[in-house]
Amino acid sequence: MRAFLPLIALATPLALGACGDPAPTYIDQAWIRLSPNKDTPSAGYFVAHGGDAATRLRGVLTDYALKVEMHESMSEGSGKGAMMTMKPLDSVDIPAKSTVAFAPGGKHLMLWGVNDTAISRGKMTLTFLLANGDRLLVDAIIQKPGADAPAPKADEHKDH
Repeated sequence: MRAFLPLIALATPLALGACGDPAPTYIDQAWIRLSPNKDTPSAGYFVAHGGDAATRLRGVLTDYALKVEMHESMSEGSGKGAMMTMKPLDSVDIPAKSTVAFAPGGKHLMLWGVNDTAISRGKMTLTFLLANGDRLLVDAIIQKPGADAPAPKADEHKDH
């Protein structure tokens, strides 16, 4: 029995190390499409990836815009009488191990008064506030009005 004790002592740290921390929630593919009119809001998009535990996105902040709100576009009515409307969102659920896309025609950010410094840099930092207390800092690429969405990077967060 004594011969096995050293083996158990060696194996225990290896087994504990394999457990690791739970996978975190993260945000990627963030980008802003500038409005052609400085007096109207620009739109922001991103993908939220749920970790091992569900959480809720409670808001988004930035030092590079006067105001940021979460909104959702939706179609009301049907057929030729259908109209697109928009409603503000107080929070958005991010289920465990799933993705929530903020994309054109659906959920999105509205940003009023985007800072000229951020525009000239071509990016701005967004702070995502999660219900679990996490604050995620993410750089969003700034696209000129009418530009296509930036292509996602193939290696972005491949380790998650």
